[in-house]
Amino acid sequence: MTRQLAEQLTRGTALRVLDVGCAEGVQALRLARAGHFVTGIDPDQHRLGEAQRALAAEPPEVRDRLQLLVGDGHQVGRWFGPRSFDLVLCHGTLMYLPDPDPMLASVARILAPDGQLSLLVRNGDALAMRAGLTGDWRACQEAFDSTRYTNRLGLPARADRIDELSDTLAGFSVPVRHWYGVRVFTDTMPDEAAPVDGRQLGQLLDAEERAGQQDPYRRVAALLHVFARK
Repeated sequence: MTRQLAEQLTRGTALRVLDVGCAEGVQALRLARAGHFVTGIDPDQHRLGEAQRALAAEPPEVRDRLQLLVGDGHQVGRWFGPRSFDLVLCHGTLMYLPDPDPMLASVARILAPDGQLSLLVRNGDALAMRAGLTGDWRACQEAFDSTRYTNRLGLPARADRIDELSDTLAGFSVPVRHWYGVRVFTDTMPDEAAPVDGRQLGQLLDAEERAGQQDPYRRVAALLHVFARK
């Protein structure tokens, strides 16, 4: 995802960035280190505390470019005015919303002209893949006809289909420009799997990046990384 963000962020100027659901602040910190001015919000105070501890270890110039707030995506329309941000990240958030449209409408409002929206969503067209590849045939059959699922944390969640999401964003005047697959080959790897060494990790990332850029592979990825532009 970091590589995909870098591929799309080619302006060469400092951006005003909002990271909705920033969690531990991984992408927010990376963007602040790159010279962008970032606001991160998350409703989970524990995870936000981890982001704050990581930020405290950064140089002063990075700390000055990143502010962290407790809140959720539904509050962005009240907190920020129209055209407040050049880039909004919303990674792993829509899947927990029964109806994401109100939040997407708020995000569209606070995006500046030519601003970009980066979404990471569960791929509704490939929900059966993990269950099928792990031999859970009952769950596999159920996944063909639904966009609802239970994630690895045991939480109920929902998925998005790229065509339907594209239609929704176009209706908010933020049409999809690019999209990628994420976790094409690695979605069934167990959480407790031993880490791969540096050379293998590089090869894995190269393979995932290449697959995520082209059909048919990105169509069956576990997640979709979607870029839309106002």
